[in-house]
Amino acid sequence: MAAILHGELTLANIPALLPQADTLLASLPVDLGEVSRADSAGLSFLLELTRRARARGLELNIHNAPPQVLDLARFFGLDPVLRFTDTAQ
Repeated sequence: MAAILHGELTLANIPALLPQADTLLASLPVDLGEVSRADSAGLSFLLELTRRARARGLELNIHNAPPQVLDLARFFGLDPVLRFTDTAQ
């Protein structure tokens, strides 16, 4: 069952999500279909999840990423690092 993230992935709420990172990894993939807004802090959170997953020998698939997340990843050159699947384009 996928870990579904809701609402905003922004600097305002990433500090509250970070302690949940290991729990999210237990429910791969991560689904962003209900994310309404994201900023660079949200992108950093996805990078941290990816780093933790790889340290455990796992691949983090990110499903249903909204266009804003995809655009940020492309802008920062991170689309090759983050594994987006089933995007909401």
